[in-house]
Amino acid sequence: TKKAGKNYGPPGQKKLVYFVDDLNMPRLDPYNTQTPIALLRQHLDYGHWYDLEKLQVKNVGNTQYVGCMNPAAGSFVINPRLLRHFVTLSVGFPDKDSLMTIYSTFLNGYLKNFDPSITERVTKLISAGLYLHQKVSSTFRKTAVKFHYEFTVRHVTNMFQGLLAAERDVVKTGESIVKLWLHEATRTYGDLLMSKADLSTFEQIVRTSAKKYFPSDKEELIFSNPNIFCYFARGLGDKKYADVPDFEVLSDLQHEALREYNDVFSIMDLVLFEDAMRHVCRINRIIETGHALLVGVGGSGKQSLSRLASYISGSEVRMITISKGYSPADLKVNIAQMYVLAGQMDKRISFMMTDSQIVDEKFLVFINDLLASGKIPDLFPPEELEEVLGAVRPMVKAAGIVDTNENCLDYFMSRVKANLHMILCFSPVGEAFRVRARRFPALVNNTMINWFHAWPANALQSVSEKFLGDLDLGTDQVKNSIIEFMPFSFVAVNEACTSFLNQERRYAYTTPKSFLCLLYTSDAADEEDSVDLGGRRFIKKKNNQESLRDIEELEKRQRE
Repeated sequence: TKKAGKNYGPPGQKKLVYFVDDLNMPRLDPYNTQTPIALLRQHLDYGHWYDLEKLQVKNVGNTQYVGCMNPAAGSFVINPRLLRHFVTLSVGFPDKDSLMTIYSTFLNGYLKNFDPSITERVTKLISAGLYLHQKVSSTFRKTAVKFHYEFTVRHVTNMFQGLLAAERDVVKTGESIVKLWLHEATRTYGDLLMSKADLSTFEQIVRTSAKKYFPSDKEELIFSNPNIFCYFARGLGDKKYADVPDFEVLSDLQHEALREYNDVFSIMDLVLFEDAMRHVCRINRIIETGHALLVGVGGSGKQSLSRLASYISGSEVRMITISKGYSPADLKVNIAQMYVLAGQMDKRISFMMTDSQIVDEKFLVFINDLLASGKIPDLFPPEELEEVLGAVRPMVKAAGIVDTNENCLDYFMSRVKANLHMILCFSPVGEAFRVRARRFPALVNNTMINWFHAWPANALQSVSEKFLGDLDLGTDQVKNSIIEFMPFSFVAVNEACTSFLNQERRYAYTTPKSFLCLLYTSDAADEEDSVDLGGRRFIKKKNNQESLRDIEELEKRQRE
């Protein structure tokens, strides 16, 4: 507030503390300076700023600064003329005793009314989790390519937070709580690993950890397959965090949801093979409580599976529409509209955004704020903010809270955080993803990562049968050969690309979208008198009979 003359400061005799998070995040300009850092240093050095409109000095007093920074993100050098004003303290990873005290307080408090066989395992669960975290941190090191392999206390918290979603009628025995812990550990650490080799190594580590701390538990109970917990295991309308008994039940639930989705929205012709169903469960689990970062090459099914998972969660999917003149100001307007829907109207929103929609890097400034705290500076103009606060004021009173503007805003933001969840769909190809994650750390730190690996052979076979099963391709023997050749050819090209990389040090990418294009081409060719398969055209006989010569040619090509 304004004091006498040119002096400004907090009201009365109060002191104001500015907390500056990510002090090292401002990017360098062409002159190797950082404007925000220069403004902070000006105030600390001289105690004032300049008003550029009135061209006069504003003396700001009774203020202090507390800053923090992550040395693994942003700039690695801070202006020493700024740092000389600060007392620098290094905060390391908490010791084991501190973490045991923290997590045992939460788990003991939540699980105290569960079966005694569960409560007596709390200490072992925490010890096993900390041991697993230590092994994962030492095994999977951060590199230039695996830049997101940075495991912190946040990961430990996410692992144990899943245990707080357990319910007594679901988790009834000691083995079941261990099974839930193994699931949460895999979701927290395993889902962000970017290669099948790393995932295999992690599975060995997690099995070793479980056997070390729970040697008497039956392996068929704690290592059951599938080990999947989601919020629709007991039915699409029953949001209870429970395990799925088998893939047959899971398939029935997701196909039912897909049929309902296609009745309401434009039809999605999805093939729900095992990996796809697993990803739907993971996305559903994430968007119930937080934000999702889906990483995979084009055509992996990130958007389609996200739409299905959002429908199961009862969330409305919102995406921005990029036009020629779409600017950061337009993005703020779209985000403000979603905030009103989520905070004022109490609607569940899944805000889905792809990396191709980031036409301006300034978009990520708002996305980073949304992910980190949910508070985007100047999101609403003053008059619109008054309307929003006025709309939620009756709800604040009904909740028994004093309806001050600050309390109304906090209530509004709490509902936004509960209802608005982001789904970021990024591709790992190229440098863009790595650079953006370094400049905007909330993209990785404040999301749950789900890495889409290459489709397995059984998934390719299922998709091939889906698209080609109804086509007239001759005899059953020929049709089966063609259907089997499609995934065979895709896997063969992938192996050739790997060999090409090893020999020539050059990348050649094949994506699931390439495989789908091949199938679409075959589907379109069904309307003609021939099918073009792998560069060879097979003529379809009018009497639907293929000659033995064509069958032998196809089988020979498969062997080659």
